[in-house]
Amino acid sequence: MRSDASDDALTTLLLPFEQGLLDWPADGGVLFLRARDGYALHARPRPGLICEQGFRPEAERLERSGLVVRQPPEDEPARWPLVMLLPPRQRDESRALLARAVASCAPGGRVLACVPNNEGAKSAEDDLRRLAGPGRALSKHKCRAFWTAPLDAPPDPALLAQWRGLDAVRPVDGGRRLSRPGVFAWDRIDAASALLIEHLPTSLAGRVADLGAGVGVLAQAVLERCPGVTALDLYEAESRALELARRNLADARVPVAFHWHDVTAGIDARFDAIVMNPPFHAQGRGDRPDIGRRFIEVAASALRPGGRLWMVANRHLPYEDALAGAFAGVQVHAQRDGFKIVEATRATGRPR
Repeated sequence: MRSDASDDALTTLLLPFEQGLLDWPADGGVLFLRARDGYALHARPRPGLICEQGFRPEAERLERSGLVVRQPPEDEPARWPLVMLLPPRQRDESRALLARAVASCAPGGRVLACVPNNEGAKSAEDDLRRLAGPGRALSKHKCRAFWTAPLDAPPDPALLAQWRGLDAVRPVDGGRRLSRPGVFAWDRIDAASALLIEHLPTSLAGRVADLGAGVGVLAQAVLERCPGVTALDLYEAESRALELARRNLADARVPVAFHWHDVTAGIDARFDAIVMNPPFHAQGRGDRPDIGRRFIEVAASALRPGGRLWMVANRHLPYEDALAGAFAGVQVHAQRDGFKIVEATRATGRPR
């Protein structure tokens, strides 16, 4: 189960069953979209539960708890008597997921969702009502759970079809890459990555890794700017982003490996150079500099002697001690717009 603070949205999502407002389906199964693990999920038996989660750390937590986990399919052939979900913040992605939940219901099935109040609970509830008609709701723990009446067909099939396509894969950045709503900086190159690309040297060579690769923005830049690169490995925890990276680098001039992986768990391979724009938060809003520090530790352990790390970070985040403790040399090449570009070099001859 989750080892961090209690998950109020998950707890509130399951309250309708605790309060006798809804019954857990006796057969047919329950699909849980964007599933997260937590005590509330194990407080009583949940027969037939299938969890869908594309974020590797969360999927691994669910698996460690003994739950059945799958990655998101492109189509949902099955129909379910209950579809639960924790909608994401991004509006188009949220609407697309709500539409998919409604479309995945068996005749007479229900959709149940929950959103924190400060992350757009009322808007998400209104969106579900537009798709599925009137329903019920309850509020607790500064979150709002809301659910449909038994569904036979959506009141507005055209709206359902329209919203299902809101997070469709599409070309962005003048057609240079594919992306979709919900992945990081989905419709642009974020300012931090742009600054790193601007200062990326052409001398990177050999086997290179991109840690936290997203849709492959930095990886594309490495291949374009660094002719000495002979192989490239992308590590990304979000499966939706990694699949886009796979498509964006389908015609790469060197062998490319794609790893659905939580970098904080460590990596076994060895590289001549690493580039990264490490995340500084998990699935919440608060800063998590410990994630960036762990990325630095993992990068140091994965570099060969003399290997180089090029990274971008928010200027205010305290990474200096982690860098100084893991590398023989550290140089800040640029500071602009709240970001800093750092090159760190591993000592030559240092034991692996």
